[in-house]
Amino acid sequence: MNKRIQQNVMIKGTKDGLTLHLDDSCSFSELLKELESKLSANYQFQENDSGIAVKVHTGNRYLLENQKNGIRELISQKKKLVVDEIISNVVTKEEAKQWKDEHQMTTIAKVIRSGQILEVVGDLLLIGDVNPGGTIIASGNIFVMGALRGIAQAGHNGNRESFISASVMKPSHIRIADEIMKGPDKYIDDGHAMECAFIGENGQIVVEKTQVFKNHRPNFNRLEGGL
Repeated sequence: MNKRIQQNVMIKGTKDGLTLHLDDSCSFSELLKELESKLSANYQFQENDSGIAVKVHTGNRYLLENQKNGIRELISQKKKLVVDEIISNVVTKEEAKQWKDEHQMTTIAKVIRSGQILEVVGDLLLIGDVNPGGTIIASGNIFVMGALRGIAQAGHNGNRESFISASVMKPSHIRIADEIMKGPDKYIDDGHAMECAFIGENGQIVVEKTQVFKNHRPNFNRLEGGL
């Protein structure tokens, strides 16, 4: 009976490029050796060939930064192959804490008065008003259960998918990631109940009724029961 040879590297072609599945039980040196051998045997390119994106899945193996660089360097030696992403099932405690902080919801009940600044990591649920001259900032989304008449900055870490929702949307300024929208000098009416500001398809901030927002972010369900 022939003994089955363990394959430490599985390569699959996709419509987006190549996906490499690397075994997480062998030694790292064995892994690199087999990866180099399989890439050399199977992938030869001509100068006019287009570049191919490579996604690397390492399973339950946690890679140090120098090991990731070793994989990137080995793959980049094969012309036309470019590492797009290295994915692992394992994260460090620091990475887990950062993810938790960025996805947490901070709930605060107060009025933000002129000159006051409230800043949080993750999403902000403010139960109260933001008066003219007051500022609220969040790295995630902002929900104001009250009147927003001051300044609101969502996606402070650069997340352009973030949004700002308010029961009464009358801000002096809104900022989402690096996009800024200035409010009118004077609001005439009381506005609609619960409006959302987000970056639209044109790359600029738009304000819509909350029910319309669901069409732009159909998978969003951060709050129980949705928006």
